Amino acid sequence: MASASVRNALGDLNKDSFINLLSKLIGESKYVQNNPPELIPEEDRIVRHVLDALLPYSTITGGGPLIINHVTYKPNRGNLIVEYPGSQPGKILSFVGMHMDVVTANPSDWDFDPFTMSMDGDKLRGRGTTDCLGHVALVAELMRKLGETKPQLKSTVVAVFIACEENSSIPGVGIDALVKDGLLDKLKHGPLFWIDTADKQPCIGTGGMIPWKLHVSGKLFHSGLPHKAINPLELAMEALKEIQLRFYRDFPPHLEEKVYGFATPSTMKPTQWSYPGGGINQIPAECTVSGDIRLTPFYSVTDVETKLQNYVDDMNANIENLDTRGPVSKYVLPDENLRGRITISFGEALSGVACNLDSCGFHVLCKATEEVVGHVKPYSITGSLPLIRELQDEGFDVQTSGYGNPFSFICQMESFACTRNFRWMTTIQRVMFFKFKDCVSSQIRVGTLFF
Repeated sequence: MASASVRNALGDLNKDSFINLLSKLIGESKYVQNNPPELIPEEDRIVRHVLDALLPYSTITGGGPLIINHVTYKPNRGNLIVEYPGSQPGKILSFVGMHMDVVTANPSDWDFDPFTMSMDGDKLRGRGTTDCLGHVALVAELMRKLGETKPQLKSTVVAVFIACEENSSIPGVGIDALVKDGLLDKLKHGPLFWIDTADKQPCIGTGGMIPWKLHVSGKLFHSGLPHKAINPLELAMEALKEIQLRFYRDFPPHLEEKVYGFATPSTMKPTQWSYPGGGINQIPAECTVSGDIRLTPFYSVTDVETKLQNYVDDMNANIENLDTRGPVSKYVLPDENLRGRITISFGEALSGVACNLDSCGFHVLCKATEEVVGHVKPYSITGSLPLIRELQDEGFDVQTSGYGNPFSFICQMESFACTRNFRWMTTIQRVMFFKFKDCVSSQIRVGTLFF
């Protein structure tokens, strides 16, 4: 079948079929909320609907070429690998990352039922329309169309629908287990398109994230006698200021951030403050400041954590040298042999990703996006995506894209997607198949052309 015939066979998005499937998936979203131990998703509820759409075109039923593998490591928590065989051995591209769990939703906070899909003009509303059940339905429709029309493709096309993306507290359920068991090894021979971002343009860089907590101990005393206290609030403010100054000195804007078009460099900032409580006239004994670091992928998470610990150790050893607040503010009480103390701890960190700009997959995605949308502008943000850095470290050529509403990630009560974006993705995928057939990796980095 000629290339033009391939594109014609796949056609445009079948809106009725897509919306019918997505409605079923959103109807299950209440049961795939991921927030253990209270809410453990049952991703097999999503798997069943996807299988209903694909099994008629599979080798299991004899109705088509799709090779389907339902892989489960925990009860009711399956993954689904769907393969459409190409004609050229070793030539492959894959769509991965369409996860079948969602973040939680409290219906009382919503203006509409988050667990039932509704439509408002072009908007498809409901928990998961963007993140990520809309992408599940979209890629399922692509695989169904491949199985139904059987176009002759050189490349094998693989879709991997995964469990357990939104919360990693229960390991060995989703893509980590699939990689460990070698079930995705063949995907290393071609680009892996991670379909879980938004806004239709290629996302070529994401940030690492390090949650941190600064606990400061002082001495409780009446505020009318501040010279007898060590004020942990003042110590926390001065310590955090010093830590931030050192952080920005040691991790300044990186030259590669311009190449990738990052909106911001690495940042460290507080986002929460707590203390045990007490009267307004009482200087407390302790307080805690928490926040996060957003780290561009050109710096190491481990290096940052080591540096911050060194900053704190140095300040504890020389705490009397920190700036104070006023004539009686102090962090040491020599007569009582008391010193204020700072400790820092870190939560589970994520590393960022810089996609390979020399990749054939990157070039194909950009060319297809430009042809369909009318322009291409790859972007990078210090928002974080789980799992993909680990895939990159394992040798996968990870490229990322997505077609939902970017504001749904920021304001979860605005969880909607637009059918127009999903139609674009269908056409982009079709164009990618055509352009990928003769693609070879470029030896020249062209990323700076887009920014």
